[in-house]
Parts: sequence; C-alpha cells; structure tokens
Amino acid sequence: MITRVELLDILRNGENSGVEFKRDDIQNHELAKELVAFSNLDGGMVLLGVEDDGSVSGITRDNLEEWVMNACRDKIRLGIIPNYAVIRDVEPDKDVAIVGVPRGVDVQSRWHNNRHTYFIRVGTTSREPSPEELSRLFQQRGTFRAELRPVSGARIADLDRRRLKNYFANVRQQDVPVDDDEAEWQTLLFNTELMVEDGVTLAGILLFGKNPNRFLGQAGIDAAAFTGEDKDYSALERCQIRGPMTPLIDVRGELVETGLVEQAINFVRRNTGVTTEIEDGARRVETPKYPPEVIREAVVNAVIHRDYLLANTDIELGVYNDRVEIVSPGRLPNGITTVRMRTGCRTARNQLIKDVMRDYGYLEHMGMGVPRKIVRGMIEFNGTDPELIENDERFVVRLFAK
Repeated sequence: MITRVELLDILRNGENSGVEFKRDDIQNHELAKELVAFSNLDGGMVLLGVEDDGSVSGITRDNLEEWVMNACRDKIRLGIIPNYAVIRDVEPDKDVAIVGVPRGVDVQSRWHNNRHTYFIRVGTTSREPSPEELSRLFQQRGTFRAELRPVSGARIADLDRRRLKNYFANVRQQDVPVDDDEAEWQTLLFNTELMVEDGVTLAGILLFGKNPNRFLGQAGIDAAAFTGEDKDYSALERCQIRGPMTPLIDVRGELVETGLVEQAINFVRRNTGVTTEIEDGARRVETPKYPPEVIREAVVNAVIHRDYLLANTDIELGVYNDRVEIVSPGRLPNGITTVRMRTGCRTARNQLIKDVMRDYGYLEHMGMGVPRKIVRGMIEFNGTDPELIENDERFVVRLFAK
C-alpha cells in the first residue's frame, strides 16, 4: 500500500479526510465507524498502532489481521473487504497496521447493538450525517432518487391539468382520463411516477406544478444581467424565473405558455441583443450574441441535472458583458467529471425529469448535448471554447462572447 518513508510523512502531516490514527486496542465497532465513514466519502485508511498526535505506540493485539477482517464482516453492512498491510519497525520494535478502503459503490452502515448507523467523513471527523446529507449520499450512489420523493402537502389538485393533458395526449399521444375522473388520473400519475401514495412527487411538481415554488424553494432560476464583467448591485435586469419546467403547447404544436427553459432563453436574448450586418449591399442580417440552441442546451442541462436536495438554492443565470454563466447547485452526479462530459458520457441524477423533458424534444436521445451542442456549437459560432467548471457545491457552464 505505502512504504515506510511514505508512512512517516503521513504521520508528520497528521489526520485528514482520508487518514485516521487509532490505537489497536479499540473496539471493533469503533474501527467499523471509521471505515464506514471513509467508504461513504472517497475512501481512506485507518493506521492502527498510532496515537492521536501521530506518535507510534505499535501493534499489541494478537491476530490483528483476523480481528480486522472479522470486524469488517460482522460490523459493516454491506460488508467491506479492506486492504491490509503492516509496516515493520516504523520506530524500533514498533509496527503499524494499515487498513484501507476505497470509495464504496453502495452506501455503507455500521451494524452495532442491533442498529444500523450511517457515518460520513467531514475533515478529520467521522460523524452521523443529517437526513439531508444521508439522502444526498444515497442519491450519489444511485440507490435513491430524490425526484421520486413525495412533496409535503402537494396533492393532485396542485398539478396543472392542462399541462398534464397536453403531455399525455399531444406529446405522448395516448388516451387520457376525462377531467372529472380523479381515480383514473391518479392511476395514470402513479404509473408514471408523478405521484406516489403519499402525494405528488418532486418530479411531478417541478414538471407540471401550478406553482412549484409554493412547495419547493429551489424550483426556479435567478437571473441577472450586468453591464460589466462582474456582479454589480446596479444590474440591467434582475428576474426570478418561476413556474413549471414544461411548456403548454396546443394541438398544432404552437407555444401557448412558456416553461422555465423558454423564459431563460428570452431573458438572455433581451439582455444580449443582436449584431447587424449588411450583406450583398442591401440585405440586413441580424445575428444573436449567443446561439439560442447553446443557451437552450445549457439551461436544459441545469434544470434536469441539478441537485434538488439542496433546498432554497436556485439555478443562477448570469449575463455579463463578456460571457453568460449558468450555475447549477450540487456536484456532478454518479462519478461524472467535466472531462467525461466533453466526451459525451451519459448519466442522470433525475431520470424521470430527463425522460419527460426528452419527450418534449428538449434534449438529444444520444446524450451528446454537451459535446455537440454546447462545446461544438460555441466553437462553430464564434471560435470560443466553453468552460465547464465544478467547484464546491456548484457546476458552472461559462459561454464566452467573441
């Protein structure tokens, strides 16, 4: 795993989010707690035979390796097989055991006193997560979908029946119940996961809610246009974009009411304007500062893939003199990186929302929107390469003016 020299360096630097020091006379459930926390973050190692201050006390327990393996089997669910190694003579006649675990594919818990307990690693501390942190952890591991959670207080009457009929009848082209047949409507919404027994799901409210922000403070887009290259109190325009994600479309395919995406595109259009050129000596040609299809794709990606467990945190849309920024709350889902996004790697945090928005034609079936529409679209339009940035709890798409 590591050499003696590397271990000495780790001991000098002290504990961190991936390293924990422990005496080897700890209880098995204490070791399980630390390994569970590491597994639920990005992996890490427990150094047995080391004091809290980094001094080496050495291994004293007989059959330590067997004890470690039994602890991982008996005290951890779904069970962990750790990496195990012993570094001899770290100090004269004092050995240190290294017990390492990678990032878990599943969410792990400690099983102790007939009770499951979850732990996460925060800096140098292993602690129990809050309910929100635990939900996000399950979501990141793909074992929980926040979009299918019932929204407290939301009922079928809080959904826009016009949009629902539009979606099922016109977009999906299927039969729909008559307006006053509540039982049939509930059956249809249950079967499509827009409702569960406890009420309307988060996806249902976001996609078809009459007033999503009544229930979800994170359901909109905060838009602002600035005169310069930085945020300023004296913005040209500030706008809270609210409402359901989906538009209302008539039987001819004409837009009757906008959804979030159209409102965002309109905001960018009116705050960036167009350039006008005269071609062939007479013909006036107007070109937008940013291609609408690129703005559309960036906004669609934000509303579909953002982390809706981050409450009261809107998507941010910023228009500056030299760029447009779309800031999506939450880290990228399911192991996706910005590099993998540029190659067209496909994954979805909110699969139902993605499927419905795809039904409306908002995104490509092949999942190539970022490399084809955003990156290639901007390069072909004005020769600039968009920036895709992940930092802290945000994902930023930055589009540049020429």
